[in-house]
Amino acid sequence: MTKFHFDRTLAYALFVVGGALLAATPVAGDEMTASVERGGHIAQDNCATCHAIGTSGNSPLDGAPPFRTLHNSYPVEQLGELFIEGVAGPHSAMPEFHLDQDESNDMVAYLKSLE
Repeated sequence: MTKFHFDRTLAYALFVVGGALLAATPVAGDEMTASVERGGHIAQDNCATCHAIGTSGNSPLDGAPPFRTLHNSYPVEQLGELFIEGVAGPHSAMPEFHLDQDESNDMVAYLKSLE
């Protein structure tokens, strides 16, 4: 029977990599939280006049879907491109607006947080 020999170099490398992964995890969570917060601000500034943008409540404009229900009708990940190309509503009351890539990512993160 062959015995497994654990190399100290390998042990050190695993320790370093594991520590780096553990240290990086909260940053990713913090970045996601910041992205969701920025997306919430974008929604507040551009959408809250007509849409319910939070986890409860009715939309101020009759017929405007609450954001918390959008995932039932659309894969919200795919709305990101629409935000960049320009959102124009199915009615004349909805203003057209464009977001840059980072803003679009933030808006999608916000919508995902409402699912």
